[in-house]
Amino acid sequence: MSLSDLSDEALLDAARRGSLESLETLVNRYEQSIYNLAMRLLRHEQDAEDVTQQTFLSLVENLDSFRGESSFRTWLYRIATFAAFKILRKRKGLETVSLDAATANDPEQEGPPPHPEYIADWRDTPEHLAQRQEVRQLLEEALAELDEKHRVVFLLRDVEGLSIEETAAALGLTPSNVKVRLLRARLQLREKLTRLLGDPARQLPPHRHT
Repeated sequence: MSLSDLSDEALLDAARRGSLESLETLVNRYEQSIYNLAMRLLRHEQDAEDVTQQTFLSLVENLDSFRGESSFRTWLYRIATFAAFKILRKRKGLETVSLDAATANDPEQEGPPPHPEYIADWRDTPEHLAQRQEVRQLLEEALAELDEKHRVVFLLRDVEGLSIEETAAALGLTPSNVKVRLLRARLQLREKLTRLLGDPARQLPPHRHT
C-alpha cells in the first residue's frame, strides 16, 4: 500500500513519528483545496499563497495538538479559515480576533432568509450551465459579492464538500447557524445567476418582501 492510499489520520500518526514523506503526502493532498478556498475568500493570489503557506506551517507546528475531536480535514480548514479571516480583518483595519468571534453572528441580526425578487426558468439545464466557462466565471463573481460569513459556509459545504456538522466545527458555529447561512448564500447566488441566465420571456414579476 502506498502512502497516497493511507487515511489522513494514518498519515498524521506517521508524521508525528517523524515521517517527512507522510507529512508531504498530507500537504499534497490538501494544498490545492486550501489555496482555492483562500483564493475565493480573499481574491488575491499572494494573500491566498500566504494563507496556504501559513496553514501548513501551523500544521507542522501543531502536529501533536490534534486530538481527533473532528476530522483532520475539518481541523485543517479551520486553520486556513482563521488565517484568511485574519487577512480580511486586517484589510478592514479591524483588530484580529478568534475565528469564533470573527464568524459569530447575532441571531436577531441574521434574520430570515431573503425572498427572491427575480424568478425565471433558466434557458439551459444546470448541468449544461455548469460546464460553461462563462457560467463558472459568473459564479465566481457572484460568490465574491456574498458577505464573508455566508461565502465561507457555502465554500466549505457546497464546494469543498464538508458536511453541515464538519462546517460547523470548522467555523465554531452551531449546525443550525450553518444551515441558515447556507440557505441565504444559496438563495442569493441563485437569484444573481437567474438574473443573468434566466429566460426573460418566462420571468415572474417580483413580489414584495414580507
